[in-house]
Amino acid sequence: MLNVGGLTPFTTIDYPGSLAAVIFCQGCPWRCGYCHNGHLLSEHADTPISWEEIVRLLEHRQGHLDAVVFSGGEPTMQASLVSAISTVKGMGFLIGLHTAGAFPEVLEQVLPLADWVGMDIKVPFGEYDVITGIPGSGDTARMSAELVRQSGVLHQFRTTLDPFLQKEGRIESLQQMVAAWGEVLEIQRMTAWKH
Repeated sequence: MLNVGGLTPFTTIDYPGSLAAVIFCQGCPWRCGYCHNGHLLSEHADTPISWEEIVRLLEHRQGHLDAVVFSGGEPTMQASLVSAISTVKGMGFLIGLHTAGAFPEVLEQVLPLADWVGMDIKVPFGEYDVITGIPGSGDTARMSAELVRQSGVLHQFRTTLDPFLQKEGRIESLQQMVAAWGEVLEIQRMTAWKH
């Protein structure tokens, strides 16, 4: 069963151009200092809502919502993600995925089921461990970005404008990298950061 850390039953901003619900998956392997969903980091936290309750709610929202977005935490951390997405897609919803690309092997399984992906690119790949606290996370994110780019799935690359990213030309390097892919980097501004 999917370990759910929260639910937004209605949103107009989490899946471009569609009315959606957002399922927040519990757990993330990275420890970014500016994370705004810190309560979702532990994979063992108490689940406030069960997967069965989510399915029942979505059954009642058929015809009223266009899409369901799996967010987090990091949704690809959960072994049951593919099964959960298959269930929701079978109900007729478009599938959105918010990911930082921490598990490319799971992402590769999910992409054929997804209709749209929003992938966070934290910083130029060589400096990822400064943000995530995890050595090698930049290589993992690079693999995931390539999977998303090659998938044919509609997607958006985005970043959080953290103070570290604004120093020493990092944001410009990130924008140039994404532009070289033929993409535009969406910059998310935050009003406060945790350090």
